[in-house]
Amino acid sequence: MSDNAQLTVVLVHGAFADASSWNGVVERLQGAGLEVTAPANPLRGISHDSAYIASFLEQIPGPVLAVGHSYGGAVISNAATDAGNVVGLVFVAAFAPDEGERLGEVEAASKDSVLSTALVPLQFPNGDGAETATEFAIDPAKFRDAFAADLPAGQTAVMAATQRPVAEAAFSEPSGPPAWKSLPAWAVVATGDRAAGADVIRSMAERAGATITELEGSHVIMISQPAAVAEVIRTAAAAVLEVSGAVR
Repeated sequence: MSDNAQLTVVLVHGAFADASSWNGVVERLQGAGLEVTAPANPLRGISHDSAYIASFLEQIPGPVLAVGHSYGGAVISNAATDAGNVVGLVFVAAFAPDEGERLGEVEAASKDSVLSTALVPLQFPNGDGAETATEFAIDPAKFRDAFAADLPAGQTAVMAATQRPVAEAAFSEPSGPPAWKSLPAWAVVATGDRAAGADVIRSMAERAGATITELEGSHVIMISQPAAVAEVIRTAAAAVLEVSGAVR
């Protein structure tokens, strides 16, 4: 990584979503002069998705500020351990698991999350003959309450209809060595998060030594409050720019 290389902000979405969930944040970061990209997270499991995102990060010619939402936080924390050009992490209503932790077990301990009662199991072919694997979607009737309670009902109905299911392996696979143990971190905690659970997200952010910003809103805080989330990312970008020798 050479001096004066350009910093790139990489926004990794979580489960039941796609990269368009970052649109409001992307617009504001680009308006601030930052280089931004938002890849598609495969949502096939911790090891698969982390390897994919690590490969994506490594192909960026310069330092990276990796930002993850929800399950995307677990993905960036694993991926950044392998991608040597990541200089900082931002967790937006996002998991920051330690090595060996499984997100399903973490979720079960949350007093704020109602996600487990809203999930619907589905089957998909796993490429091994006629065998199938399990993935989860959110029941459309419960989507707004569990995932995006601070957004208009019409908008959440569209989000429910276009959601991307996540493989069961995302919840059951153990997480690997976390990058937050060696990289500076920032975190947005949405106080009304009923999906990941505000209690779990706050606890993980504190353990990671992250600089925490609390915002009133739902799990999809980057959609309901894109300006506030973008400001946290800009603050993190400014901090890592100072130490990485990168440019805007």
